Amino acid sequence: MQRNERFDQAESIIRIGFWVNAVLMVFKLAAGYWGRSDAVFADGIESACDFVALFSTMVALKLGRKPFDEKHPYGHGRAESLAALFVSMVIVATGAWILVESAHAVIDRDFKSPGLIAVFAAFITIIIKEWLYRFSQKTGARLESPALLAVAKDHRKDAITSISTLVGVGGAYFGWGIMDPLAAGLTSFFILHIGFQTFRESANDLMDGAAPPDFVSEVTRLAESVARVEHVHGIRARRSGQYMIIDLKLDMDPAMTVKESHDVATRVKKLIFQGFPNVGDVMIHINPHDEEHEDLIRL
Repeated sequence: MQRNERFDQAESIIRIGFWVNAVLMVFKLAAGYWGRSDAVFADGIESACDFVALFSTMVALKLGRKPFDEKHPYGHGRAESLAALFVSMVIVATGAWILVESAHAVIDRDFKSPGLIAVFAAFITIIIKEWLYRFSQKTGARLESPALLAVAKDHRKDAITSISTLVGVGGAYFGWGIMDPLAAGLTSFFILHIGFQTFRESANDLMDGAAPPDFVSEVTRLAESVARVEHVHGIRARRSGQYMIIDLKLDMDPAMTVKESHDVATRVKKLIFQGFPNVGDVMIHINPHDEEHEDLIRL
């Protein structure tokens, strides 16, 4: 898959979520206000926060698709991880806000009797948000896009929130007013968990966290399958947006010419590119096989 095609697919899915979320936001705010439901109105406020987060992700994808330049020799892929970090903060802030509001409602015994439109708004939100989650998650996993995966988790968070909202609003509709804030408070813990998980993953990418072991093992196997590669001496990989950047050390016959070792390294690089469409670059260092050599590093 070509570079622009990857980013086009991610952008198109986020754009769909952006406009669907905008319609849901207006609908839930109106349903919460006219249907006398603080829970549904709060759900609409949450969608407004998501609206801002999705917009920031769209901006990050436009920035992340820019090729490398003199000031950014490794490209602009980290913009996606920054967007994912921002989305995680929005999720956590939303969960904390819902928890505080529901606690106040229970303590103050501020219970209301919502209208049927509020119940319908919560129900329709569950269906739409779960569909958006599955749609975004599938493509995000295939493209390995941290921004798109973060947005998918945000859609799942909305679906969970709306389940709680539906239970609470439904209970309040039938006369059990306390169910509304209790259900919202319970859901806030799920939201906080999702936000923390998203934060941890995006922070790991920004801190050059280690690549998955199975990925490293497979890259090592591919490199060592190339003729005249004696051994993979060392391998490191880090994520930059949708791409992985690999540092690879190859042990080869010290009698090989520079041209011969360069040709072997090129074959290794091409094989890795063919096997992993999400690899953006492979930097290869050649070491003499079976000879003592020191790895000069200060990290």
